[in-house]
Amino acid sequence: MKFYFPDSQDQISPGYDFINDEYPYYRVRQRDDLYAHQAVSPAPYDGILVSKAIVDGTVNGAGKYAGKYTTGQRDRLYRDGVSQFFGLPDKMRSLGDCGAFNYIDQEYPPYSIDEVLDFYYKCGFDSGISIDHVIFGYKPDLPEEDADPAWVKRREISLDLAEKFIKAVKSRNKLMSEGKKRLEPVGAAQGWSPDSYADSVSRLQEMGYKRIALGGMVPLKTPEIIACLERISDVRQDGVEFHLLGITRIDSMERFVKFHVTSFDSTSAFRQAFMDERNNYHTADRSYMAIRVPQVDGNLALKRLILAGVVSQSEAIKAERECLKLLRRYDADDGVEVQEVMDALRAYQSLLRDEKKLKKVEKYEATLTDRPWRRCPCDLCRQHKIEMVIFRGTERNKRRGFHNMTVLEAKMRKLPLT
Repeated sequence: MKFYFPDSQDQISPGYDFINDEYPYYRVRQRDDLYAHQAVSPAPYDGILVSKAIVDGTVNGAGKYAGKYTTGQRDRLYRDGVSQFFGLPDKMRSLGDCGAFNYIDQEYPPYSIDEVLDFYYKCGFDSGISIDHVIFGYKPDLPEEDADPAWVKRREISLDLAEKFIKAVKSRNKLMSEGKKRLEPVGAAQGWSPDSYADSVSRLQEMGYKRIALGGMVPLKTPEIIACLERISDVRQDGVEFHLLGITRIDSMERFVKFHVTSFDSTSAFRQAFMDERNNYHTADRSYMAIRVPQVDGNLALKRLILAGVVSQSEAIKAERECLKLLRRYDADDGVEVQEVMDALRAYQSLLRDEKKLKKVEKYEATLTDRPWRRCPCDLCRQHKIEMVIFRGTERNKRRGFHNMTVLEAKMRKLPLT
């Protein structure tokens, strides 16, 4: 089972100063900052997935979506290619897709076959997914004649584009000179039920696809995904492999493998580091809540209270510094006990006048008592120690996300190969 990490230009600055919360004066992001596969060893994923929508932007229902890349970054990716741009290790794979979620509100995908292939070939991807149109809806027993016409139309659009896509890939691959990288075409299957997914897979196989990406399954529950995979297995041809788009479900991966799922992509482990309410720091056995120590000059709620005269700025800064000092002394075994740290965290959080968040402070005690960062073998935890469980700013939060992916990678290594 191979794990692809979807790129969104998530990097960390190796020279970031955690004591003063400052970047190096001479930092140049493109030159100095690191992706996860450069920051930890072994790399926490087998490949990266890059969406055209992230790089080039698109037009969606709300207007122009600018993407995540600057003009300079985009130009460098097209010029240098995906391997050099990301500094990929030799065995790390690259997968391109269109980013269908970014144009989900449109009636028809905004890219042409040639535009997508130009993206895949110029950037030098190993594999590329055909243009698809996401179907958001699941009715397991709904036959096509009773299905929402919009769902039927989106599935037919995806299949029509997949047929044109593989023909164009075969044509371009034939024109490639000896020794040049040829693109592996990956067909995108959409559906609203086990039968509709199976029919999509069957038709993609007839077109010649040997690798098929199953899309639109992110909202589905695990039993629903299994039901689709079981039905798909009835029509699967020998040698055909499947990729799950946006699906992790690590506890079910062993079952997925039995249905010839050989790869998946997800940002879940990374995003939980700073998006989840409580499962921020992962270990092999459980997850912990990160300890929130907001920056006085960066927390909007606290800034509003200060500007309104409800909270003293000097009092807030003093409480913030006291929390950080005690956390670091506790980690260094410098005569500070858990309850002393907890009292400081409660005092600081109380300034925000948010009872719900104040109650969450009690969850920090387990994080402090267990000290999970001390048991973690990853490069980042060994280097930054307690800073890894402090919820504060992008540099700590992204490092914790990178750590979470090392835990996922370790779990993946334990899965059977077949």
